[in-house]
Amino acid sequence: MAVVFRPARIDDLTRADEIVVASINELTERRGFGTMASAHPPNFQAFSLSDDTEGLWVADDDGEIVGFAWSWVCGELWFLAQLFVAPDRQSDGIGNQLIRKAFAHAQMRGASIQALITFTFNNVSQGLYIRHGLFPRFPIYMVSAPRDRLASRLAAPRLRLESLTAKTARYDELALIDVSALGVPREKHHRYLLGDSTTSGFTIHDGSECVGYVYMSEGHIGPLAVRQPDLASPAFAAALSVAARSNSPNISAFVPGASEPALKAATDHGMRLTFPMLLMSNRQFGTWASYLPRNPGFM
Repeated sequence: MAVVFRPARIDDLTRADEIVVASINELTERRGFGTMASAHPPNFQAFSLSDDTEGLWVADDDGEIVGFAWSWVCGELWFLAQLFVAPDRQSDGIGNQLIRKAFAHAQMRGASIQALITFTFNNVSQGLYIRHGLFPRFPIYMVSAPRDRLASRLAAPRLRLESLTAKTARYDELALIDVSALGVPREKHHRYLLGDSTTSGFTIHDGSECVGYVYMSEGHIGPLAVRQPDLASPAFAAALSVAARSNSPNISAFVPGASEPALKAATDHGMRLTFPMLLMSNRQFGTWASYLPRNPGFM
């Protein structure tokens, strides 16, 4: 029976996540990075499916899911969060069919900006994306440090963090920050994060002025956005100070190579570059010196 490409259903998402984890680990082990991915409840996938059913597709081979594509749209930005095929089926043309479904979603929603984050060393996928008009822009580095070592290097932060909750959030203010950093608002994604019990949100303040926001979960910092690039380094330092007071043994973040101050702040605090990623897009967008992504799926 031929592989069928169909819209994903909610009961597909756990199996789809298993394929994503297996595919990532096969790639990273083959490239000498070891096992990198682990299974998580597909909460953001489920949120995205509820928000836009046209953004998630599976490759179904007689009842067995062998591939998964997931994209989301905010305003004029279409973002390919995941596109993976089961390791033993990667020579069957499934990826090409899934990417056609994904780009049809971008066209259907009229998204003029198309982007994704992929592995720097995944040259096969990069070639595929370039053929579809997405080109490499800059690296994004995962940085990390043991919490104890990080805490010993921290100085008093210049900026102040205040708790951000669903009840206190001023979404119009968050939208202005997102537009400054990314060029598009992301209200629905703020609502998702503020409803996630594992994630804490904060606004970032310079005196009485709110200049940014940051989210943290289990020692991981991001997304973080500020109104202007010169605030990225002190905002990241303030987030590190809060993260260092958590119970997480390690503190981590994704830092764009385009944000030189934030990247320098990471290395000055003893954080090591552990994993290289790459932003690809059909055109330049946003001010990435002002934004640290959460992960390659959320952006």
